[in-house]
Amino acid sequence: MKLPHEFAEKMRKLMPDSEYEQFINSFDADRYYGLRANTLKVSPDRLVSLLPFKLEKIPWTKDGFYYDGKQSPGKLPYYHAGLYYIQEPSAMLPAEILQPEPGERILDLCAAPGGKTVQIAAAMQNKGLIVSNDINADRVKALVKNIELCGIKNAIVTNEDPKILASNFRQYFDRILVDAPCSGEGMFRKDEDAARSWAKYKCEKCSALQIEILEQADKMLKPGGYLVYSTCTFSPEEDEQIIMIFLNKHDDYEILPVYINETSIYGFHGIESGRPHWAENFEGLDKTVRIWPHKVKGEGHFAALLRKKGEDEARSTPSCKNSNTVVALKKDVSAEVKIFYEFCRSYFFIDDYDMQKGYFMLNGSNLYWLPVICPDLKGIKVAKFGWYLGSLTKHKFEPSHSFVMALKKEQCKNVIDFAANSNEIEKYLKGETLIVDAEKGYNAVCIEGFPLGLAKVSDGVLKNLYPKGWRKMV
Repeated sequence: MKLPHEFAEKMRKLMPDSEYEQFINSFDADRYYGLRANTLKVSPDRLVSLLPFKLEKIPWTKDGFYYDGKQSPGKLPYYHAGLYYIQEPSAMLPAEILQPEPGERILDLCAAPGGKTVQIAAAMQNKGLIVSNDINADRVKALVKNIELCGIKNAIVTNEDPKILASNFRQYFDRILVDAPCSGEGMFRKDEDAARSWAKYKCEKCSALQIEILEQADKMLKPGGYLVYSTCTFSPEEDEQIIMIFLNKHDDYEILPVYINETSIYGFHGIESGRPHWAENFEGLDKTVRIWPHKVKGEGHFAALLRKKGEDEARSTPSCKNSNTVVALKKDVSAEVKIFYEFCRSYFFIDDYDMQKGYFMLNGSNLYWLPVICPDLKGIKVAKFGWYLGSLTKHKFEPSHSFVMALKKEQCKNVIDFAANSNEIEKYLKGETLIVDAEKGYNAVCIEGFPLGLAKVSDGVLKNLYPKGWRKMV
């Protein structure tokens, strides 16, 4: 492929001639394709048995796989059931380095379209809180869709400048992922448009923004917390130099070595230390991580794991101050929540996920749920308050697609289960009406035991409730 001349000359100066040739030649090789099992819904082993093509394990993840680029996993009904997320293999590394735990408060600061958010959420097992933010309103729409597709219950999606978030979330988060906007040099092989637009977004124009984002992240990370900074570029000015600048200003941070499954990642299948030759005397940069496309089966990536020094202070439980949000707690529930429970008694087994241990929120006519109390969201643009259950109109509850996508088949009383290769599945995904032998009322439509959406049945006719914006066109 044709690379920007200025980029090629810069890389020539950063590496030995023999390695430079390997690096440049890698851009003419085939890219690698990956997908990650959504363990909120399916185990990696089960996914391997379901998909009709060969998968090869990605070594730096617990649940990621390579697949042949000639395959089209996005067209399979399993994808529409949220069983996996299609993601570039190297892009799975930063969330793996973050090592999220159930019950924590975690921020994905530059999150759209959501690959790292759903990877973090799966590790959290729908416990605790993940705030997923992106400043681009159009990209937030894809972020919300992917969160709902993957059955995530504990996410709040925001559409804000990090400065605005920092005013509400002072020292709030246990872990923060900053997958920073960058010049995208590591994605040239995957996306030739990135190479063509490189001059517009090259490193000098990105580094100031990257530093500013890290400054805001620092305000939101509590003492004792962890921060992962990552980019998909090779530029030292956006990678090691950003870490140097940040650490020179913040002596309360330290760089930590990276381990995956208790194994050091350095030299792990070609993954290298990120220390450049001009920063040999800067302590800690040898603990950062680089992925090179001529050494690893993936595209270019950089990552660093930082820890904010200090003691882990006792958790506060801030009340929800958003003027548009009503919180209903346990037995002292609102009339709307009682209507929701009455609906569930007819069609779902709600005791299985014990919602009464969490918190309900009402935004207009829309009912949401979180496993933790909602933080202060005053003044913040919120695209999603948590698990969207459905809407209430005229004392009736209408379930959402998001609601059923976070359930298991055994939590649904009425089920229509189709085979993966059936004509009915294709028709359902296109929004067509079907003739079925099923119980009257709401039914969960499943593909071989995995919920795909909702339908309403009357006299053997299936009214298709698959969202219009999600339907297959061909």
